[in-house]
Amino acid sequence: MTQAQEATAPAREGFDEITILWISEGMSCDGDTVSMTASAQPSIEDLVNGRIPGLPKVNLHNKVLSPAVGGEQFLAPFRAAARGELDPFILVIEGSIPNENVNGDGFWTSFGNDPDTGEPMTLNRWIDMLAPRAWAVVAAGTCAAYGGIHAMAGNPTGCMGLADYLGWDFRSAGALPIVNVPGCPIQPENFMETLTWVLYHAAGSAPPPPLDSMLRPQWLFGKTVHEGCDRGSYYEQADFARDYNSPKCQVKVGCWGPVVNCNVPKRGWMGGLGGCPNVGGICIACTMPGFPDKFMPFMDQPPGGSLSTMLIKPYGAFIRRMRAITNRTANREPKWHHKRDALTSGYDPRWRP
Repeated sequence: MTQAQEATAPAREGFDEITILWISEGMSCDGDTVSMTASAQPSIEDLVNGRIPGLPKVNLHNKVLSPAVGGEQFLAPFRAAARGELDPFILVIEGSIPNENVNGDGFWTSFGNDPDTGEPMTLNRWIDMLAPRAWAVVAAGTCAAYGGIHAMAGNPTGCMGLADYLGWDFRSAGALPIVNVPGCPIQPENFMETLTWVLYHAAGSAPPPPLDSMLRPQWLFGKTVHEGCDRGSYYEQADFARDYNSPKCQVKVGCWGPVVNCNVPKRGWMGGLGGCPNVGGICIACTMPGFPDKFMPFMDQPPGGSLSTMLIKPYGAFIRRMRAITNRTANREPKWHHKRDALTSGYDPRWRP
């Protein structure tokens, strides 16, 4: 860009500083916060210490990571945001959203007390106050995204995901839909990478993150577990595990990977290592909106597994045999590797004069 162009170019719109208000008082185990601290690309420390180029200064308020002593000191920025005195901020919700209309005489959740009445302030009340003012709203983990364990059949709390509570057409003050990062718990880098994209968008240097129909980041959840699984080739060859000690495809022992949107087998869990099928665990579909009800009982073969494995069995058996033949051929050296007097490699320098 020339100096003249720089002089006439419009100023970049974006924020130089932003606050993250993280509430984990939904129905949850705080596992998403704990998992997030394991991220290294980027790490939460790099983010809050301003070591990532191009991001706004980030002020993080999370009960596990906060230097505040607790109580009203910790709640101060949340109360300021509710009064409209803190802007801009990103609201992160961790945990399922209960239905406080069916709580009887009590409360399902509590995050501080009402200064006027002394009564507990529910998560729902905080969401009602903060979500419309938030520049972006992020659901951390499957519980916040879709209800998760606490929303399964038979629960008394009427739990739901954040989009069920706010509406799937909800838009934040920054004109963004809810950003769902599912996982039970979240894969560390999946969450931090998504949050970083949102922050680059807040800085005015990136477009909004692309989301799928279930509001998940497309680049992370656009493929299935099976497509990235290092056991996938065994499925193609109809070579299935019969127990959990086998390195083969685990569809017959309860793995839902062929139909689950998740990148964990490719990304690993910590430092590129781990990930459920990679270490011998089945995929129980924890990133999916129907989790856990549609995928239970765990460890049983999925309903479609018996048909798909039956159909692929003759193909897989044929392919295995053909590859075995080729493998034996590939494991032999070429016949011209010898020390006889004649050169038999086919070398023929016809191009020479």
